[in-house]
Amino acid sequence: MNRFSKHIALLVSSIAVMFFCYSCKEQNSVEPKIDLTFQEITFTGVATSNLLMIDANLDWTATVSDSWCTLSANSGTKGNAQIKISVTQNMTPSIRKAVITFTAGSLKKVVTVTQNTSDYILFNQKKFAMPAIGGEINLSVQSSASNYTYAINSDWITLKSASTDNTQHIFTIAENEQTVTRTGLIIYSVGNYKDTVTVVQTGKDLYIAPDATGMSSTATQLAAKIKLGLNIGNTLEATGGETGWGNPMITNDLIKAIKQSGFNAIRLPCDWDQYADQTTLIIKSPWLARVKQVVQYCVDNDLYVIVNIHWDGGWLESNCTTDKQVAVNLKQKAYWEQIALTLRGFDEHVIFASANEPAVTTAAQMSVLLSYHQTFINAVRSTGGKNAYRTLIVQGPSTDIATTNSLMSSMPTDNIANKLMAEVHYYTPWNFCGMTADASWGSMFYYWGASYHSTTDTAHNATWGEESDLNNFFLLMKNKFVNKGIPVVLGEFGAIRRDNLTGDALKLHLASRAYFFKYVTKQAIANGLLPFFWDTGSLIDRSKYKIADQQALDGLIQGATGL
Repeated sequence: MNRFSKHIALLVSSIAVMFFCYSCKEQNSVEPKIDLTFQEITFTGVATSNLLMIDANLDWTATVSDSWCTLSANSGTKGNAQIKISVTQNMTPSIRKAVITFTAGSLKKVVTVTQNTSDYILFNQKKFAMPAIGGEINLSVQSSASNYTYAINSDWITLKSASTDNTQHIFTIAENEQTVTRTGLIIYSVGNYKDTVTVVQTGKDLYIAPDATGMSSTATQLAAKIKLGLNIGNTLEATGGETGWGNPMITNDLIKAIKQSGFNAIRLPCDWDQYADQTTLIIKSPWLARVKQVVQYCVDNDLYVIVNIHWDGGWLESNCTTDKQVAVNLKQKAYWEQIALTLRGFDEHVIFASANEPAVTTAAQMSVLLSYHQTFINAVRSTGGKNAYRTLIVQGPSTDIATTNSLMSSMPTDNIANKLMAEVHYYTPWNFCGMTADASWGSMFYYWGASYHSTTDTAHNATWGEESDLNNFFLLMKNKFVNKGIPVVLGEFGAIRRDNLTGDALKLHLASRAYFFKYVTKQAIANGLLPFFWDTGSLIDRSKYKIADQQALDGLIQGATGL
């Protein structure tokens, strides 16, 4: 570097040093200034915050005298700034104060923070874990006022005692008879303040030792004892409650009337979902008790009885898909564990059925349905007792015979041999059994059977689905299941009564309808199918306990007895 360059560099360095010194002198010589939007503030007793504006001509710092008061920033550079002052809830009996000190250079300014008292409640413990057997919890309570209150959201938690100063509470936790964990809340209130104590109780152990008493029959042996069954339809599965669809509650007198009419088995379509908590999946105990009561009526009258999960809002039936599979299996497991536990003490007169009419038309859906049936079987068997040996029924896809023959290539597995049945339904031809208006694909049938066709109303004679078709359908089930030691429950069949007809037309229709019932029943038994007639109150009067349709009943009895 030449001499000229050295001089230039020396000059620049000197100027920089002079500027720095001047700046320091200016900083030190400026009179400090701190402007605050307020220097006193009062808060309510709750946790809250407020904003403070600071304008300082020098860099500044801030300190707070008490930890319950905090700042969003404890330092800053000169200029304008916004700071949040936050306070926690004042859970002391006194008004409290804190001092915030701002410093800029030699200047200090303070903000006095005052906080009023608040309502509060303190517990020694806010969450309790309880075993299924139940017990007691001891709770210490401190509050800003002695006139606090509490509310309990579950009937299985009750107050046993309270100390005279109301600071010690003992609560009794009842035994959890269900298998599902449950949660209860004790909510304390004082003024506008609320706090909650949570009680979590585990479910009852499912399993007891297997009990084979009264459970010796195989599925095939049990099937041989069932001659003719009746559905008590539109009752225990009714939306809104047992009487929600117009039928009276089931009584022991009704069950007696059914037996006296010639039936020795009953199918009880049951709803469960509307009686269950959708978070815990716990079924209300009064409903479990009511179903058990009706089952007891049947057993007391020496009737066999099938208990199922019916349509039940469609949570299973309409969701045989992979995207719903996990959720449905969870519910299927929870419900069947509770049903099985409730009915575990009954002997082989009581049979469980996984579902009703699961909507399945493809192999993929069939695979999902089999998982639901497997969950059902596992859940029942997991409870032990007589359920370790109970005969169980699984439904074919859509309970349609042709679809079942095509898609149901295997049964779910069971840890005990020869205790499974399959189920299908029969409403064929639908034109005769349930169709109420002509459609583009076909007309209503009023007359069924080769000997019962009308010569004057030929447009409403059955043109398909008569004796030969029925024989072929039932033979499919015999070959697929019955001949392999798997009985088949014909869980539903029936045909509507065409009361719009009059005179000879009505007479012929009713005769043909009775013949249909006779033929279905007779051929079902001949092929190893167990016939259960679908009735919603038209066959047997549910209030008077008398036969309401003798002709139809005669057809059923004749078919069952082979006459």
